[in-house]
Amino acid sequence: MENCIFCKIVEGEIPSWTIYEDKNVKAFLDTSPISRGHILVIPKEHYENIFDIPNDILDKVIKVSKKMALLLKENLKAEGVNLLNSNSKIAQQDVFHYHMHIIPRYSKDKLKIIFENPTEDKDFEEIKRNILKK
Repeated sequence: MENCIFCKIVEGEIPSWTIYEDKNVKAFLDTSPISRGHILVIPKEHYENIFDIPNDILDKVIKVSKKMALLLKENLKAEGVNLLNSNSKIAQQDVFHYHMHIIPRYSKDKLKIIFENPTEDKDFEEIKRNILKK
């Protein structure tokens, strides 16, 4: 895609600090890291979000994400990781090329992921029926 920053990184038009790369997936350091070692994992081909990415490519992104999480745990001594993925503007996606954030967590980091304002809609049977209807 012409103006996509991640496509430009894949093409080498924008430099990156690559941690892993194969024919389908690239993992590199986020230049606006939330914590030390924050990695982005992307498919090399442009897919806007979870709704567009083919399952076989998504599988590869997830496998590389796990590999990156293990590297962060083993080599940077991360005590945990957050895997974060946003899909569509309403979900706060800001780069419209599918990507997974691998955010290493350390006991002294200040990052808080807070789910505020939970829904009052708790009619679980109706919700389940609506999700599963064809």
